Amino acid sequence: MTRYGRSPWLDQFPKSRVPSYPRHRGTTPTDVVIVGGGLTGCATAYAFAAAGAKVVLLEAGQIGRGTTAFCSGWISENPAVPFGDLEKAIGLRNARYAWQAWRRAALDFASLLRRLNIKCDLEECGSVTVALTPEQLARLKRDQQSRRAAGVDAPLLNARTIKSEFGLDAMAGLRSKQGATLDPYRACVGLAAAASERGARLFERSPVRKVTFGRKTADVFTAGGSMRVQRVVVATGMPTALFKSLRRHFWFHTTYLALTARVSAKIRQQLGLPRRSAAGAKDGRRASIIRDSADPPHILRWVHDERLLVTGADTEVAPPRLLDKVVVQKTGQLMYELSTLYPDISGIQPEYGWSADYARTAEGLPYIGPHRNFPHHLFAFGDSSHSVTGAYLASRILLRHHFDEMDRADAAFGFHR
Repeated sequence: MTRYGRSPWLDQFPKSRVPSYPRHRGTTPTDVVIVGGGLTGCATAYAFAAAGAKVVLLEAGQIGRGTTAFCSGWISENPAVPFGDLEKAIGLRNARYAWQAWRRAALDFASLLRRLNIKCDLEECGSVTVALTPEQLARLKRDQQSRRAAGVDAPLLNARTIKSEFGLDAMAGLRSKQGATLDPYRACVGLAAAASERGARLFERSPVRKVTFGRKTADVFTAGGSMRVQRVVVATGMPTALFKSLRRHFWFHTTYLALTARVSAKIRQQLGLPRRSAAGAKDGRRASIIRDSADPPHILRWVHDERLLVTGADTEVAPPRLLDKVVVQKTGQLMYELSTLYPDISGIQPEYGWSADYARTAEGLPYIGPHRNFPHHLFAFGDSSHSVTGAYLASRILLRHHFDEMDRADAAFGFHR
């Protein structure tokens, strides 16, 4: 029976191990308050705490159980914007900086999770963006030419290689060698624990009711208390009601996800999943994320080497009263579209079908940094890449803004780029 509107990452996490943090009460002296306890907020709390800042994190619900728990769990090497489109929007130099920063963040995020020994099913793997139609092939080749002209690596795979490695009938593909998959909820709670060990104070069920600011400081108010701070970091992914004037910068969409039931070993082998030896080692082929060139794109990944997760069918945000019905319809659509890519899986039922909201900017890159209308604030909004790389990237850019140690690439992610 399909579980609609539920996250497999939450369902598979032992209830006895779900972390619990107190509500915020009283006046809490601190340097920095972080609003939002998802992957971006927890990564940022860890980064600030590790740098020696006094940090408080405020989560309106429970740590990691918002958008983070409903994402696909992919650390991507690039921001999922065609390089040529990005170059036209923000210029060659900024586009190159953005791609370099994204790739570095993908590598550093995986490295941090390993260094902190966070058990989140982290598995390194590359990705391939494939063209399934002549129109998609033309777009893919233009993207490759733009990347090469900018000095960005863009190896092209032919149809035979894609069929051999991925069991997919495609015309061509662009390979990205770096990246990883993970369980996003486990990664989030692991980073929250690491931040707490570094001295950050975390509070759940503590929504921010109001923020006021003066010339030198800001005051943050919750239902149970308040705090005067030097910096307010808003890591909620999209503007909340407190910052509704910033909504004009974004378009709001929903992506849909479907996770299949277990795929038999024979079919998995036909689809290009690496076989494992008796000792558990893979046979040399690397399981990759597959992303097509459709608009909106589909993204495919294996979960625990047994189930296929497909993301796509993006729409504008549906009214809440219709969401349950839309999720059921979109899950069926994704399973049908998956079967057109891999006919051998026809008849396999979805175990989960769910949705995730996101905000998108005009250029496709998130906005990370200050906004002139909100003194003492830093924001991380608008990551539409369908990956979690932007969470780590935001944590580093926000930290550099706070300490006024900006990198040359950071301007590519600013509100006034």
